[in-house]
Amino acid sequence: MGLDEQLQAERDRRTADEAVRLAYEEVFTTLSTNGFLPSVLPEEATFPDFVLPDTEGRLVSLASRLARGPVLVQFFRGEWCPFCRLMLDALVGALPEIEAAGASLMALTPDIGPWAREAKRNHGAMFDVLSDVDCGVGLAAGVVFRIPPIYRARLMRAGIDFADRHDNGAEFLPIPAVFLLDADGRVAWRFVNVDFTRRAAPERILSALRRLTAPERE
Repeated sequence: MGLDEQLQAERDRRTADEAVRLAYEEVFTTLSTNGFLPSVLPEEATFPDFVLPDTEGRLVSLASRLARGPVLVQFFRGEWCPFCRLMLDALVGALPEIEAAGASLMALTPDIGPWAREAKRNHGAMFDVLSDVDCGVGLAAGVVFRIPPIYRARLMRAGIDFADRHDNGAEFLPIPAVFLLDADGRVAWRFVNVDFTRRAAPERILSALRRLTAPERE
């Protein structure tokens, strides 16, 4: 079963609960009607440079990965999110092909310290998992939103404490955006969706990457 099918099954299972469905819809409706998407960094724009801690506390820079070639920057909400867990597993499976195409993968989450380490460990991720401290990079890229009240209350009832996970009380989350950057740091392709139950399947990411890295024909 591919990622799209797995996401659909998870979406169907969770939204069978009316309270969950309404909480999800609050997020989608809020972001769809408040002018959120036009603020997301567009294609051809230069992605903001960054230096972020990895799961072991080492600082990793975007520039160091761009020196090797194209970079995929994937924003995800955290290991607490079932849709993120499915996405991370899919990226782990696609990593050999991503690296074969000459690209690096950097996964950014607002979770810090042990929470980010949990995500990397649970999925056996061999790519960079970085803590986007205070959502700084996500804000610069335009992919971060303040959690709406109904959805926030639903997550709190589920025991998800963002003040602990993010080490701040801002209650921001990123949409699950993906940016493919060329070696100069410009956005060659992107996937953005206010519906966090929908993600870019590996085949879409790989197709964009291969278009970027394909040799030019005369």
